[in-house]
Amino acid sequence: MAQVLQIQAQVITSPIPPTVVDPNLVAVKLIGVCAHYANVRQAALIFSHLANPNIFAHNAILKAITQNSHWLLAIHFFNHQILSPNAPNPDEFTFTSVLKACAGLAHVLNGQKIHALVTKQGFESNLFVRNSLIDMYFKVGYLLIARLLFDEMCVRDVVSWNTLISGYCLCGRVDEARWLFDRMSDKNFVSWSTMISGYARMGKLEDARLLFDEIPERNVVCWNAMIAGYAQNEKYSEAMEVFRRMQQIGVVPNEVTLVSVLPACAHLGALDLGKWIDGFISRRGMSLNLGLFLGNALADMYAKCGCITEARRVFNKMQHRDVVSWSIIICGLATHGLTDEAFRCFQEMLDCGVKPNDVVFMGLLTACTHAGLVEKGLHCFNTMDKDYGVGPKVEHYGCVIDLLSRAGELDKAEDMIRSMPMEPNVIIWGALLGGCRIYRDSGRGERVVQRILELDSDHSGSYVYLANVYSSMGRFNDAAKCRLRMRDNGVVKTPGCSWIEVDNAVHEFFMGDLSHPESEKIYSMIRELMWKMKLAGYKPKTDLVVHNIDEEEKEDALSIHSEKLAIAFGLISTAEGTTIRVVKNLRICNDCHDAAKIISGIVKREIIVRDRSRFHHFKDGVCSCRDYW
Repeated sequence: MAQVLQIQAQVITSPIPPTVVDPNLVAVKLIGVCAHYANVRQAALIFSHLANPNIFAHNAILKAITQNSHWLLAIHFFNHQILSPNAPNPDEFTFTSVLKACAGLAHVLNGQKIHALVTKQGFESNLFVRNSLIDMYFKVGYLLIARLLFDEMCVRDVVSWNTLISGYCLCGRVDEARWLFDRMSDKNFVSWSTMISGYARMGKLEDARLLFDEIPERNVVCWNAMIAGYAQNEKYSEAMEVFRRMQQIGVVPNEVTLVSVLPACAHLGALDLGKWIDGFISRRGMSLNLGLFLGNALADMYAKCGCITEARRVFNKMQHRDVVSWSIIICGLATHGLTDEAFRCFQEMLDCGVKPNDVVFMGLLTACTHAGLVEKGLHCFNTMDKDYGVGPKVEHYGCVIDLLSRAGELDKAEDMIRSMPMEPNVIIWGALLGGCRIYRDSGRGERVVQRILELDSDHSGSYVYLANVYSSMGRFNDAAKCRLRMRDNGVVKTPGCSWIEVDNAVHEFFMGDLSHPESEKIYSMIRELMWKMKLAGYKPKTDLVVHNIDEEEKEDALSIHSEKLAIAFGLISTAEGTTIRVVKNLRICNDCHDAAKIISGIVKREIIVRDRSRFHHFKDGVCSCRDYW
């Protein structure tokens, strides 16, 4: 980009005579480079220096604008071109760009006006323009007109068919899309990937995979469609499996591939694969001009894998950052318990002129919750709308109620629920229930459970809470009745699950899991750790076990929680001194939290656990959360 600026300065200060080189030709090349680097402002500046821009220059700037999704600006520029007496008349490339802008905005009125102009100018039968019209009408919801335009075409190419299939997929009518797909005589890579993406968007992953496996020859676009389909449907292990298969047969991933795979790495804590992708980006020279989407995905992966320093490194290297970039870092700092740094980053964002969004404030409120900073959290909540124009959503109320509940301010939390401008949902009441659990307010807890079950009769956490309360009070019959009620209503408790990555493979563990090939060694390590932990002062929190069994059985039940199994596997599978990284789908229980602290001191290793709400960095017998989570 710096070279473009130098060339532009040279052209302005020492213009080349028009008889030697047409200024429009130079401008078109420079505008194209600016568009590639998402610098639309610079592209517009180059265009403005042209004394007599021709149709190629007009099309270049319009394409640059639409290429970077500045839809309103594209329509404004097109209108200016139409109304300017000295501007050239639009051609088919002008119309395809502005129709793309109408489709992006879903502006049917503007689209119809341009359609009328297309007809008036005699371009309605032009293949490129007709394809763009079909695409536009699908995206504004006018399916019948889109299909009529397709049916009236005298000449169709593969793009015409792909546009029609894509339109039906976009509207959720995948069966009609498949009917058309099966009747295509000439399918290309886009045809296959469009249909796969259509199935994936509807959650029909089996159909998507069957179609993917039928492709006679696949390119990177087809692989991307399948990987993205799995990732968007939270089938992260499957996404990684397809990515590895893609590598094995020698298909080189592109930026789209990496943007799809990195969220899977983030979710499963697959740091090794994430680091490989980071290295691949560097080896390919992509890190020199790290794109916005790829940069955000890479920073998010590091933040969610417990490497907040690496996330900051990627963030600092990005040439262009948006509010999503800042929210990734702020939320990452929050989940690591780095409250002061999160607020410093927020101030830095404001200094850069970036307006915060609702996700940024979720990060700040989460940071206050993890640190127990009630006053700071309330101040942040109260200034959202007043100072920044960001209205609190139900998620923000949930975060503040969680903050108050964790701090023991249960009355204030309940008062806030009553004053909410929207109906409180299960998450809101669940946050208050968490406080009842911590501070053993069983009376309030039973009342809150009733409210939750009114909203969601299948809310397993409420039944478990009641069973725990009854068991702690010695009311074992009531606890048993609560569990029977769960069974009779078909309510299934979400099973605790933990993941750990070892040697580029992600291993999954459930409580009492015996399916792993190394189970014998894992349980041997568990027994060894339990013995050493007790010598170090560990006392199992058997009150967490709700079943009416003896103490020894309760200890055995606690010892086989999924995070303990994952930690044990990490210890037997990695070299001494290696950091153990575990991802847990639920909140880590008090017993596993105490155990992880003691284990970190015994084995002299750092253990990092990411549970449902935050990171716990265990080292030398201490946790980064300071036992407040």
